[in-house]
Amino acid sequence: MFRHIVLWKLKENAQGKNKKENSILMKSKLEGLKKRISQIKYISVGIPVNESKWDICLIVDFEDKKALEEYLTHKEHQKVSDFISKIREKRVAFDYEN
Repeated sequence: MFRHIVLWKLKENAQGKNKKENSILMKSKLEGLKKRISQIKYISVGIPVNESKWDICLIVDFEDKKALEEYLTHKEHQKVSDFISKIREKRVAFDYEN
């Protein structure tokens, strides 16, 4: 099993929306990938309930490294990634075999 974790810091305002609006929209878009990308075994998207350096967190599980790589290049993932690139300030990712 491979786990993919990503944390984002969002811009205060981007694409005509504030940070809170974009975080809610981003969460919805990321969660929607589960229906569109068969390689996803588990997905969780969280917005912090307390003060945090990061604004949104993604955890996704895959069967193996190949499935993770297919996810990363999948056209549906690329669409969401393009949106995120316009609203994010910083990003950090961490992948590991579980």
